Amino acid sequence: MQQTQIAPLKPTPLAWTAADLPADAGLLRIDDRAMVEILTLAEELRRNPLPILALRPEPFELPNCRALMWEATGLLSDGPGFVILDRLPLDRLGREVAIQIYWLLSCMLARPVAQKWDGTMVYDVTDKGRPPGNGVRPDVTNAQQNFHCDNSYNLCPPDYVALFCLQTAMEGGINGVVSLYAAHEEMRRRHPELLARLHENFLFDRQREHAPDDDKVLAHPMFELHGERLIGRLSRFQVVNGYKLAGQEMDPQGRAALDAFELILNDTNLRHDFVFKPGQIQIINNTALGHMRTGFRDWPEPERKRHLIRLWLRDRGRPFYNG
Repeated sequence: MQQTQIAPLKPTPLAWTAADLPADAGLLRIDDRAMVEILTLAEELRRNPLPILALRPEPFELPNCRALMWEATGLLSDGPGFVILDRLPLDRLGREVAIQIYWLLSCMLARPVAQKWDGTMVYDVTDKGRPPGNGVRPDVTNAQQNFHCDNSYNLCPPDYVALFCLQTAMEGGINGVVSLYAAHEEMRRRHPELLARLHENFLFDRQREHAPDDDKVLAHPMFELHGERLIGRLSRFQVVNGYKLAGQEMDPQGRAALDAFELILNDTNLRHDFVFKPGQIQIINNTALGHMRTGFRDWPEPERKRHLIRLWLRDRGRPFYNG
């Protein structure tokens, strides 16, 4: 049987390696003019309480914040594919208002959408003391994550994933990103005979995020080409679980391709790591980058536990979980 040939990807700023990035790659500081707008907005939000889901940026005069988020858009699409906004002053804003401002800034980038089948749109990323598995997302554990794309295991993944850091762990919890463009081409160099398999279907565990009578697994490739654009839908963890849930053995070539690609993703020459600071906002291009987090040990006091607020952003489809 003749093997499918995947054409080499064209050069793009999204195809970086660790050596290509400066130490402050993606860092976008909130300048003084934008900060004045944020502090003024905070006071307005305190005087006029409104549920977060009802907030939209259009009624507010925020030209400098809009310029900031326009710059962020450029970095996400024509830069390294990730941004770290540095940072919201939690001590001056307070948690509730800070989260509202984070929501409004994110809305300037794209529309927030549901992150669970039940419609949850503002998602707490914190250890809930359960081991990862079917129905338990790794993001609510303290276990190390593999490189992945959010919601790769379902019908309509977000274009962007935003994380707002409220509290860091006592130890560990380091974030990492990797260019799927660069990893894809490294796979071509190291294992050209396996690359095409990543463009064919795998079974993904849907994590019970679906209607009771819906399919428990979904079949789709890890990579698809839309013209010259590479679309990644990566999750080794959910693929392994997907085959178990379906009671099927993964084909040998599929397993070999997953194993080989996992080694490439974790190559220190490709990945870029950074440590979150409270008040920072990380946004990634969820179709072009994989992201992960190391395992961590948390503070014993509940109020000091590692806590991030996640938003999924997508202008395609409808705001439902399944798009």
